[in-house]
Amino acid sequence: MRVIGIIAEYNPLHLGHEYLIKEAKRIVGDPRAVVMSVMSGSFTQRGLPSIAPKHIRARQALLTGNDVVIELPFTFACAPSERFAFGAVELLYRTGVVTDLAFGVDCQEPELLYELASLTPDDDEIKLKLSEGKSYPAARAAGLIKAYKGDLPEAIVADTLRQPNSILALDYIRACRDLNTGFKIHMIPRQEGMSATAARKALDEADKNSVSEVASALENLMPEKSLSVMLSSLTKKEFSLYDYDLYMRECSLEVRRCRDLNSVAYMTDGLDGYLRNKADKGFDELATKHFTMPRIHRALASLITGQTGEYTKREKHVQYIRVLGFSSEGRYCLKIMSKCARLPIISNPSDALELYSDHPRLKEQFELDLLSCDVYARLTGMENGYEWQVPPVKVK
Repeated sequence: MRVIGIIAEYNPLHLGHEYLIKEAKRIVGDPRAVVMSVMSGSFTQRGLPSIAPKHIRARQALLTGNDVVIELPFTFACAPSERFAFGAVELLYRTGVVTDLAFGVDCQEPELLYELASLTPDDDEIKLKLSEGKSYPAARAAGLIKAYKGDLPEAIVADTLRQPNSILALDYIRACRDLNTGFKIHMIPRQEGMSATAARKALDEADKNSVSEVASALENLMPEKSLSVMLSSLTKKEFSLYDYDLYMRECSLEVRRCRDLNSVAYMTDGLDGYLRNKADKGFDELATKHFTMPRIHRALASLITGQTGEYTKREKHVQYIRVLGFSSEGRYCLKIMSKCARLPIISNPSDALELYSDHPRLKEQFELDLLSCDVYARLTGMENGYEWQVPPVKVK
């Protein structure tokens, strides 16, 4: 059985995701191949709350070609590229059933990514760029360019690394290598205009309190079934689209309340002092050359969920497989997975409770997920503790 792993946030699930799923199945050449997505939960890699709750996005995914959806724990989902990629790849690997990994790329030279993934960035170049005030992602890219000794012009290498998904692609490849997964990797060129960024921009320009405006903004950017699930949930008031400004004001208050800001994950390199100074004046225009908005957002998300820097340094591995949903085809895959998975499988939060006493690391990681869900519920008008009331999504 071929099982294609896809790492995604579906934030929101757009036409590019639908294309990736179909193209991955075509390339694999097995019409019965199972598609398993590992998806972020309440918070995304860029550090912000997701547009829709995870059970809504899981249903969207299952109606758009996925067969199984599992959740990437908060500590890896809301993290820098290397940690995000390693956690997601490890999770797919620990299922014991995934055979292929497919992801989208923007660059014109996808084979170059394999070569760059094998390089160690030039450390002196990274230090130099950081001293010049560059962000770590920019400094890391410069370090890779310096380390590259191939035949392609530096301009092509630099352009490849500037593309949105290239750094993630490098980290996926590295994680597959480091974990010795044996995955067959499929890098699929993304289609122009099909991106989550375009969908989020259209949504930001609409009145989020008007379902009809949300529908108009997204109708040409999302698959029909995916959009209908989201609109139906908004109409029924199962959740509301969160207010970014209100969220940032709440984060500002938390910064002012916190006595030990330096202990929070990602609050290093002076970010704690920078945010504390900004909190007294308001959180407008936070980004600098050194502190990118994703970095700031991840630090703030860690603050409001209680994730410490000590924890992210200590915990390097996923501790469980959380099943968010499955199709009829996916049910068979889960039966096989139950026999060969290398991690405990959790279908409902109560499953985790039964494992707590014997798995303290699982308990600590899962409780972070529960905290992130409670924060998310408050932001989106959902009932506190909704995580306990939503079973895995099932579609025929």
